[in-house]
Amino acid sequence: MSGGYGTYETLLVEERGDRVVVTLHRPEARNAISAGMIAELHEVCALLERDPRLLLLTGHGGVFAGGADIAELRRRGREEALQGINSRLFERVRRLPMPTLAAVDGWALGGGAELSYACDLRIAGPDAVFGNPEPGLGILAAAGACWRLPQLVGESVAKQVLLAGRNLDAPAALAAGLVIDVVPAEKLLDEAHALLDRMARLSPTALRLTKLVVDSPGAHPVADDLAQAVLFEGQDKEERMTRFLERNRA
Repeated sequence: MSGGYGTYETLLVEERGDRVVVTLHRPEARNAISAGMIAELHEVCALLERDPRLLLLTGHGGVFAGGADIAELRRRGREEALQGINSRLFERVRRLPMPTLAAVDGWALGGGAELSYACDLRIAGPDAVFGNPEPGLGILAAAGACWRLPQLVGESVAKQVLLAGRNLDAPAALAAGLVIDVVPAEKLLDEAHALLDRMARLSPTALRLTKLVVDSPGAHPVADDLAQAVLFEGQDKEERMTRFLERNRA
């Protein structure tokens, strides 16, 4: 697949035919999430909303994101908190049309951890560490961790992270179901792309509708039926099932 690179100050963005690869790139600050990075990630979200593709999100230099930019956080007050600067971006990431994957090695702390939680899937390198140390700075993890993390790993483990300051290393994250796999660092991006390759072979419309239904709150049998009705009428379903039956007959 041919690729192209966009021009950003805090990100490396590679566009491919079926996916966009975004690398958090603030090496001077362990890829800490700054206001500038937030703005550029909004640009990426707008791109993926206009042209739905898979998203691979990773960090530069063996670190995913060492948290939010503390110098910026210290300057923020009540009005900035009410704006939900990080939380609104992470919710936008969560609602992207196609599946998203975070490839995490090294630190994913604070806002960095919350950004990874907002992705549909996570895959880890051996040195990955997830944590939310916000109470030690006099604040809380207010960009989704307090409700996303219990959904992902259960209330008990989430409270260990959020209240007791426990960090989840790669084996603990795998045991808790936070990550799909732990792979050698040198193979992390290859394995991440292999996972996206498997999803790219699936029906894009089926993936989009499945994600919508899974993310719908509560029981949703009507939504299931409506989504299935759309897919049953699609040419993609007819072609894929025909190929399946022909292979079985062969």
